[in-house]
Amino acid sequence: MTHAPDERPDLPEYMTWEELEQLPEDIASCIELWDGRVVWARRGPGEHQEASNLMWSELRRDAKRAMANEPERCWQVRTETNVFFGHHGKSDFVTPDFMVHRCLDKAYAHVRADDAVLVGEVLSPSNTAAEMDAKRAKYAAAGIPWYWEVTLHPRRSEIAYVQAYGLASATGTLPAGVSPLHKANYLLADAWSPNDSTHIAIDFPFPISIPWTELSL
Repeated sequence: MTHAPDERPDLPEYMTWEELEQLPEDIASCIELWDGRVVWARRGPGEHQEASNLMWSELRRDAKRAMANEPERCWQVRTETNVFFGHHGKSDFVTPDFMVHRCLDKAYAHVRADDAVLVGEVLSPSNTAAEMDAKRAKYAAAGIPWYWEVTLHPRRSEIAYVQAYGLASATGTLPAGVSPLHKANYLLADAWSPNDSTHIAIDFPFPISIPWTELSL
């Protein structure tokens, strides 16, 4: 991953994808566009990239195994690949740390939110709850069925726990006159820690079984 520049250049609050493409690669790669608004993506330490790569490797293995059992289904597993929202245009996107999406019709095609079935973020100690809540809400609003968070230990170079969230499109009951901030949200479906499990195991979006021994940083 390209690391963020030491000093952020003075950019406008809003940009288009075409304007973003005109920036130097080391700057453009550190920016997401949220409905055209410039959002600087926080770049984590080496453990962040290592955790992303390990999750990619294990999910890719399980995806290949699932496709061998169900040849009519097709998934691809990616790291740090843009997910574009909406059916057209490219000025609204985020870049999850890892992702599973349905196979695309042609090579080098952009991934749309409708194609994504699982997006994941690795949380470093520097990530704030507010920024992760905002990104999670954006994924949910796009209807992506599964969202994973991989949380790094704050003092040791290791993964502390992994959480899997499923999309809930129906809101709960609120007091009269109160409306939910977001029409769709994620509910915690499962959580795993190396202290209380030998592996990560869940059957969605395909059977996943990841031993903790394969996630050592």
